[in-house]
Amino acid sequence: MAAPSSPPESRERVLPTLNLDGSRRWIRPKLFEGRFLRRRRALAWALIGLFTLIPYLRIGGKPIIQLDVVNRHFVLFGATFLPTDTVLLMLLMVGLFLGVFLLTAVYGRVWCGWACPQTVYMEFLYRPIERLIEGGPRAQRDLDGRPFAPRRLLKYAVFGALSVFLAHTFLAYFVGIEALRHWITRSPFEHPSAFLVMAGTTTLMFLDFGWFREQVCMVACPYGRLQSVLLDRRSLIVGYDYRRGEPRGHLARRSGGGHDAATHTRGDCIDCGACVVTCPTGIDIRDGLQMECIHCTQCMDACDSMMDRIGRPRGLIRYSSRDELGGAPRRILRPRLIFYPLLLVAVWGMLGWSLAHRQSADVTVLRGVGSPFTLLTSGEVSNQIRIKIVNRTAGDRRYLIELAAGDGLRLIAPDNPVAVASGHAVTATVFVTAPPSAFRIGSRAVRFRISDGVDFADSVDYRLLGPEAAQP
Repeated sequence: MAAPSSPPESRERVLPTLNLDGSRRWIRPKLFEGRFLRRRRALAWALIGLFTLIPYLRIGGKPIIQLDVVNRHFVLFGATFLPTDTVLLMLLMVGLFLGVFLLTAVYGRVWCGWACPQTVYMEFLYRPIERLIEGGPRAQRDLDGRPFAPRRLLKYAVFGALSVFLAHTFLAYFVGIEALRHWITRSPFEHPSAFLVMAGTTTLMFLDFGWFREQVCMVACPYGRLQSVLLDRRSLIVGYDYRRGEPRGHLARRSGGGHDAATHTRGDCIDCGACVVTCPTGIDIRDGLQMECIHCTQCMDACDSMMDRIGRPRGLIRYSSRDELGGAPRRILRPRLIFYPLLLVAVWGMLGWSLAHRQSADVTVLRGVGSPFTLLTSGEVSNQIRIKIVNRTAGDRRYLIELAAGDGLRLIAPDNPVAVASGHAVTATVFVTAPPSAFRIGSRAVRFRISDGVDFADSVDYRLLGPEAAQP
């Protein structure tokens, strides 16, 4: 039985993607059909459909996800977050990080191998198209010296079209479908900046999936470098059973031509290299847990197929933990699996409570710029006040500013009611005049009432300043 062989340069390299002479080692993984690949493929296509569909879905008239960085306006699952929501944004980010910590502590890098867009699009869209056009790993390596071969040029053309589609899908998360439709249907000369953004994003997509590939996971993404603190010895990983597999050796070199069941002079690993040639990051899983491993399970399918051929049990490479692979009993509970969920419940609970009790607008009353008060020629005292209104609703609103609990006082508002667009903030300047007798010890308490006539009304206490000589 002929075993799959490694690429010639794989035995002489300093890094998975770097040869001894410093040149790039292109990784051309061989595909092994198996139960995990079929499951990942079904999930990947479901995620591709979901990633494409999300910008079109709405909750309460708002996009499910829209990250408008330019206008600092973020919508997540119908909830609007503005730059003034410092506490809410902090709780959201802490909650997301804790979720990642918990997921990694329990399931390892399952996100990287099963759901990360980089892996999903690379392994289930770009690589299948590459195999369809150029052939298997050997045929692809034969084309490496002929960059202008027709099949390679055709691949680049298809990759370019896919990159255009993915770039527009990616930008829809940031600018919204309506703005994207405007960019697509109008001439580039009408929006040159937007066209350059689309062209730049398309180029980045093409370089990502056509050139950098696994280097994005190994160099650009910090997740792998955080394994040492996010994983523990009982976290689920894709691991090689060293006790069962070693000492390894080729079938032809074994006494009797196979596994010696009586003396166990050889392990189950036949050193066929299938787990190496199928790895999309070019590592050897038998060397133990490595930063480059994204837990994609391709080596598990490859090894299981070889075990089936030689009549040995599956699972030489399997989902396990370092402690279990070392012979320790399986233990699920440990301190971090208690600590992380408790923190997660607390953080998400505070975030949920804050969102449930948040009003449709925020009002902040600030003192005017300059002197604290002004003495008018009429003898009255004038206070300049700035009222900042943030509209969180999905539509434009007009907010009426009124002065409550202010007998003998007069409100002067050049623009009242104040028009505030959806998701925007407007700072209105108003003046309050009062006779000197209205002040005690240089101040006077008043209350502003702001309402939109629909579903928002709020009162804010404020203290006017005046001359201390007016005290009785």
